[in-house]
Amino acid sequence: MRLFGTNGIREVVGKSLTPAFVLRVADAIGASLPVGSHVVVGWDGRTSSPSFARLVGASLTLAGHKVTELGVLPTPAIQYNIPRLHGDLGVIITASHNPREFNGLKCIAADGLEISREFEERIETGAEHGTSAPVDYTRVGEVARDSGGGRRYIEGILSQVDQPRIVRRQFSVVLDCGNGASVPTSPPLLRRLGARVVTLNGHVDGTFPGHLSEPTEANLVDLRKAVPAVGAELGIAHDGDADRAVFVDRTGRYVPGEEMLTLLAQDAVQRASGGVVVTPVSASQAVEDAVRPFGGTVVYTRIGSPSVTHEMQARHAVFGGEENGGLIFPQLHYARDGAMTMAAVLDLLARSDADLAALLTRIPRYALVKEKIVCPVELREKVVARLVERFSRDSERVLTTDGVKAYRSGGWLLLRPSGTEPLFRIFAESKDPARAHALAQEGVAAVRATLEELGSAT
Repeated sequence: MRLFGTNGIREVVGKSLTPAFVLRVADAIGASLPVGSHVVVGWDGRTSSPSFARLVGASLTLAGHKVTELGVLPTPAIQYNIPRLHGDLGVIITASHNPREFNGLKCIAADGLEISREFEERIETGAEHGTSAPVDYTRVGEVARDSGGGRRYIEGILSQVDQPRIVRRQFSVVLDCGNGASVPTSPPLLRRLGARVVTLNGHVDGTFPGHLSEPTEANLVDLRKAVPAVGAELGIAHDGDADRAVFVDRTGRYVPGEEMLTLLAQDAVQRASGGVVVTPVSASQAVEDAVRPFGGTVVYTRIGSPSVTHEMQARHAVFGGEENGGLIFPQLHYARDGAMTMAAVLDLLARSDADLAALLTRIPRYALVKEKIVCPVELREKVVARLVERFSRDSERVLTTDGVKAYRSGGWLLLRPSGTEPLFRIFAESKDPARAHALAQEGVAAVRATLEELGSAT
């Protein structure tokens, strides 16, 4: 029984994600740990998160473990705190950027990285068989509350940037917290960096009244209007659990995530005088183009932060991340981190004495188009197999690291099943925007045709 996707377990609350299901998973987690282990639990701002966290905590204490609750914090803040609180494991109740009806669980190892696939499989097997390991009354664990997680996290980020230089710049920023878990940490971090901040959707609300929790261009209309309206230098938005940050320049232009990945990868390699950058197969060719002149090399992985972070650790990479705004700064920790990204961008701007739009004109540019199409989960593997066969016939090269990446005349396209939703995602890139769009539509048509062959209407 496969429960974990590319980034934890995510299901619809009240349907697949029920109290009974969460308890089965929590019981399996508790049974996978030596009695007396220390588990750090935190959660995002979704309406069901506190209740699910209590279920998890109760199950773990009844299995003889100590639980430390951090409360509502960004996912990277919880990851940062786990090793500093000497946790043996972390459990985060979050569905990240998924729609409001979802929630889920992520498990984090003692070093702050996502647990291994082997550990996930132990939990899945335990949940499938209803495994639990209750202790007698003399060994029941306790729940403690730690209120210092946000402060520790902010101090850690500040240690990675030149705070006095950033403060001297007195940046003006519009910050869209998206009613999510960044509310306790990103506004105070910006204030510590001397920024003048206008905040949008700056209270935690799990119904996401301001906009949906994924910080896409379509969802950030208010931010794009607000930045030029108030004369700010840039706008920043987080997703629901704040492991991502996306940007708007002073004109109100939404900056695609692949541009920020390229810009910050180039900066990291240049400052390190070379080094490895790790990124998924969906990343733009621009990353390679940008880091190569400074002695950088790029290693590609499957999509999903666990693949990227573990490869970064193995290769002692200087930087890594995904084109969706989830960037990883290993000097702080191996986690996608929206607030660290925000601070790193301000640090870069302060060092360069330029604005964001000007810096982005200096990086290689490609057109990257993204599409998606509904695909039943049970058909994903069959669709991938048929797509490999279809594109192998007439492509220059086909990679199957994650889904199907086909190099075609003038560009490439990637077709892969989502690990968190019943979707197929299509990425296409070319220096010619028209060619990128054509490749993307070719990918959509191929997935749709394959689903029709398999008897599924889309």
